Amino acid sequence: MKSIIITQFGGPDVLKVVNVPNLDTLKNEVLIEVKASGINRSDILQREGKYAAPAENSIIIPGLEVAGVIVACGSEVTRFKIGDKVCALLSGGGYSQFVTVNEGQCLSVPSGLGFIEAASLPETIFTVWSNVFERGHIQSGETLLVHGGSSGIGITAIQIAHALGIKVVTTVGSKSKADFCYELGADLCINYKIQDFERELKNEGVDVILDMRGGDYFQKNLNILNKEGRLIHINSEGGDKVELSIWEIMTKRLTITGSTLRDRDYRYKTQLANAVYQNVWSLIESGCFKPVVYKTFPYWDVIEAHRCLEKGEHIGKVMLSWD
Repeated sequence: MKSIIITQFGGPDVLKVVNVPNLDTLKNEVLIEVKASGINRSDILQREGKYAAPAENSIIIPGLEVAGVIVACGSEVTRFKIGDKVCALLSGGGYSQFVTVNEGQCLSVPSGLGFIEAASLPETIFTVWSNVFERGHIQSGETLLVHGGSSGIGITAIQIAHALGIKVVTTVGSKSKADFCYELGADLCINYKIQDFERELKNEGVDVILDMRGGDYFQKNLNILNKEGRLIHINSEGGDKVELSIWEIMTKRLTITGSTLRDRDYRYKTQLANAVYQNVWSLIESGCFKPVVYKTFPYWDVIEAHRCLEKGEHIGKVMLSWD
């Protein structure tokens, strides 16, 4: 089968399409013929040598989400059968024509969606649900600040939170991105290139912040959190070394947390998949949540796909097609 490997750590040019051995399914695994793969920032970090895959997974084939058709099932698989259309969350190896994955990390493709749209869902939805709703315990009537509203994470968080009665504020880098986020349901968009989000929000405050930047955003985030506020980190693009005021955390009773999803065990990912299915899949099938795909590249053009994501001009997901 064809796969895309990281030949060495570096820029997009280190990605190469090669032939690799076919895969065998284990007891509780399914074999998926991949039709589409999602591209995420974590793939770029892995390519650069900054985000290693768990030891049991491929260290050279990136890719955390796919959609396709099940072509084989392990002996203990009970949820799916050959021919089912699914999307799946992976720990790596998604840039391939075929992948194996535990059945608990798969979900049926929502009705009305194609493979490209379905493959854009798992990584962002699982990340948003686990962090904003499970770790952040956000409730209807509270205010969520999402940094990077036009990213895959941003468009997901905006739509889910809006559908569940949560006020959404986001930071963006242009008027066009702000306009799009308003269309998705954002209540306020702040252009970080010409506005200071701390100044804009210092009077009103927010209850939960989903942050991908860290660095110089950290103290600003603390300053605008309401009492009992929750700051959740899922990346540190602006730097991972910060200073904090313990006294401010104490007096405002703040919670600072964060997570990575990739190395969580199968049991947790199965529980998370069930929660996503129960709480989010109905929003997709009713039209309250719509996947946003910026551009799709054929798998052999993966270098350009990575360059596209790195430019930062996209609104929504960048995808690979294997058809």
